[in-house]
This record gives sequence, C-alpha cells and structure tokens, in this order.
Amino acid sequence: MANHKSALKRQRQNDKRRLYNRSWRSRARTFVKKARTAIGETSSENAVEATREAIRELDKAATKGVIHKRNAARRKSRLMRQLNAKMSAE
Repeated sequence: MANHKSALKRQRQNDKRRLYNRSWRSRARTFVKKARTAIGETSSENAVEATREAIRELDKAATKGVIHKRNAARRKSRLMRQLNAKMSAE
C-alpha cells in the first residue's frame, strides 16, 4: 500500500481509470462477439449491421485510449475478413 500523499492520490487515479477502461474494453469485446456470432449464424444483412456496430465501438475505444489504435485496426481487419468470407460464400 502507498504511504506518501502523492502515491495515495496516484492509486486513486489508477483505480478510477482502470474501471473506466475496463467498461469500454468490455463493451468493445461484447460488440465484437455479437458480430462474430452474427457472421456465423444469421443472414448477411444482420452480419453487416453487427460488424458495423463492432467497428464503431472499437474506434471509440481507440479514440479514448482504452486500446491502441493499431489493436483496433487489427481487430476490425479480422472482422471484415470474416464478413467478406461469409459474403463470398453465399
């Protein structure tokens, strides 16, 4: 546990930021999971919409600094590759 006043403040700030980042990261993961499920199961229209929402959430998380912008780009690329494979298979 921190002893100095500045270290105690830093710990409080880190706790706040950790909770904030965790909520955004979890939200992005949820949307990506929904998109992958939609790509695997439902019609292409639902899959396209779910992928669009997931990409939007990944961009938001990257803008806020919760995930790195290249991490978001990689995840978006993988989602689009899966979606395009489904579209070409139909």
